[in-house]
Amino acid sequence: MNTPFKYTRLSKDDAALLLVDHQAGLISLVQDFSPGEFKNNVLAVASCGKYFKLPTILTTSFEDGPNGPLVPELKEAFPKAPYIARPGNINAWDNEDFVKAVKATGKKQLIIAGVVTEVCVAFPALSAIEEGYEVFVITDASGTFNEVTRHSAWLRMQAAGVQMMTWFGMACELHRDWRNDIEGLGTLFSNHIPNYRNLMTSYFTMAGKK
Repeated sequence: MNTPFKYTRLSKDDAALLLVDHQAGLISLVQDFSPGEFKNNVLAVASCGKYFKLPTILTTSFEDGPNGPLVPELKEAFPKAPYIARPGNINAWDNEDFVKAVKATGKKQLIIAGVVTEVCVAFPALSAIEEGYEVFVITDASGTFNEVTRHSAWLRMQAAGVQMMTWFGMACELHRDWRNDIEGLGTLFSNHIPNYRNLMTSYFTMAGKK
């Protein structure tokens, strides 16, 4: 008999955010999104991490080489977050300090976004699944060379049990109920989805707010 499906939801109380290799050099390789769209999506994920107070870990690979430094916006967003500059490990999970930082969060759900999708995202995602974590990859904040490499990575991760989500889906699942904070979540969405401002303008008007 087939095992009944179980809907495993993201929980803001049991999730950590891992931002992997969003580096100045590597990010120039992203071709499956436009530069502006991709940057917006990455910063939207960062905004979600801050809004939901998720333990966040930043990591880079071989900064002194062509991969380059972490994009400055992420450093500014998480000035106190663990920052693991890996000396050469391609798979972040091969780095002892990174794994220690993940385990130190005490969370069992890992939200991962990074560059490039089939390597910097897929490798630690698969490693974390093997270690017993629930892994959620944010597809629109993870970029690569083209759609072929992107879908190959998605299929490989899905086969291992990784859940694929967009940043908007992640935010909604973490929030659960609009009544928790209408203005806070609405502002987050408005900052990263220009058309969403229309919804919030309508809401503020009906609510008698400016």
